[in-house]
Amino acid sequence: MIGYVTVGVSDMDRAKTFYSELLKDMGASVTVDMDRIAFIGKSMAEPMIAVCLPYDEEPNHPGNGNMVAISAGSKENADALYAKAIELGATCDGEPGQRIPDVFYGAYVRDPDGNKLAFFVFG
Repeated sequence: MIGYVTVGVSDMDRAKTFYSELLKDMGASVTVDMDRIAFIGKSMAEPMIAVCLPYDEEPNHPGNGNMVAISAGSKENADALYAKAIELGATCDGEPGQRIPDVFYGAYVRDPDGNKLAFFVFG
């Protein structure tokens, strides 16, 4: 149902590097790269994340309560994505752990521009 999610960034090169490196083990790369927006994903036919310089040319602002949740497939993969994001310059916004017993496991970071990401698995 979701085609892509867009997050505003302040530095396109940094954002493309961060998301491409973070998601490359999931088969993602920059699929479309235009001047002020780039799409990172597996293909144009699957959901992607887009990074962009805001259209109004004003500074980007991460939304309070906005978050991009990336299905990790397993708790181990959620842990690995969390660690890789931190290595790439993200900051911790909630260490990996079981949030709801037997229902939801998640890890949370903020990308270099402050956008919140979750790496999760149900179960």
